[in-house]
Amino acid sequence: MFLILAVVLIILWLGGFLVLHISSFLIHLLIIFAIISIIMHFVTGKRSA
Repeated sequence: MFLILAVVLIILWLGGFLVLHISSFLIHLLIIFAIISIIMHFVTGKRSA
């Protein structure tokens, strides 16, 4: 789930940064959240139910 969230946030960041040319602090928060979610994905690992 965290990996999917990270991919979506990276796509939104690229869209906002490259296509719309938004370079405010808020658009950079997306890439920060994406990196955090990738780290959370690898830290929590795959849980077996």
